[in-house]
Amino acid sequence: MTQHTTRRSFLAASAAAATAATVGVSFPALAAGKPKLRFSAVFSEQDIRAEMMKKFADAIAGDFAFEGYYGGNLFKQGTELVALQRGNLEMGNIAPQDISKQLPAWSILTAAYLFRDADHLRKFFASDLGAEMKQMTEDKLGVRILGPTYFGARQVGLKPDKKITTPADMAGIKLRMPPGETWQFLGEALGANPVAMAYAEVYTGLQTGAIDGQDNPLPNVENMKFYEVMSQIVMTSHLVGFDLLTVSNKVWKGMAPDVQKRFQAAADSAIDFSTKKHLAREKDLVAFFKSKGLKIYEPDQAAFRKYAQEKYLKSDLAKDWPKGMVDKINAL
Repeated sequence: MTQHTTRRSFLAASAAAATAATVGVSFPALAAGKPKLRFSAVFSEQDIRAEMMKKFADAIAGDFAFEGYYGGNLFKQGTELVALQRGNLEMGNIAPQDISKQLPAWSILTAAYLFRDADHLRKFFASDLGAEMKQMTEDKLGVRILGPTYFGARQVGLKPDKKITTPADMAGIKLRMPPGETWQFLGEALGANPVAMAYAEVYTGLQTGAIDGQDNPLPNVENMKFYEVMSQIVMTSHLVGFDLLTVSNKVWKGMAPDVQKRFQAAADSAIDFSTKKHLAREKDLVAFFKSKGLKIYEPDQAAFRKYAQEKYLKSDLAKDWPKGMVDKINAL
């Protein structure tokens, strides 16, 4: 079982697979009798979620040969979903914003201040409402969602030493957001000037002044050492950060029912481990960042929430949202 594989070895394996295909041998058959699962994520090998995937890989080792690719080394941020759909990848850590590019109704799950916390997120995906959204993805995109991978509430981290109290104070701030319409809109909903930039480029962007800030959960800020090139963290808590642990329908439907049961149980256990560890880490990191000289404070969150919600409801994004779902999610 391989947890990390280089692009060179992957290309070599792909070449071998292509050769095997010409003599009628399928690609998964090359993995010593076990189907091969290539997993791609933008998070680093130091991330808690990489530890999550190791636990998952250990749990399914009897059925699959798992290969983990991290740091966007196999597929760049935002391209994993298409890779799954084209059969170039078996598993991925997919942002809901990427799903919303193909399924506009999913943009509701990317809206600021929708979920209250990690428990609210979990309850949604365990509910009939969550099942509805997961089934939509399976039917229309050919991807099965195993569960939401919580990675912390997103906070605004800035290099300039400017006090932020309300969205009006964010005017003119060049805030890095991941590429994609829903991500860019989120930046606008905070009052900032969003700048599309890949995750791996953020440190250099802050260092050179190409951007003034970024928004990420505290564990990500630590993992990527963004705090080294920031002066403050504004605790907006504007988005409960989560991605989706996914597997292609082709792989899922190729499993026997007992294998599917073990596979889902392994995912549930690994996700639960990761969530608990992220929640504990978030608490610890406030003190850590203060020890590094960063200012950390809460702005007027009510002002941010009001501004963001009004922005979303007036936008074109909201027209695609399932009718009444915001109220139903709030009631969970």
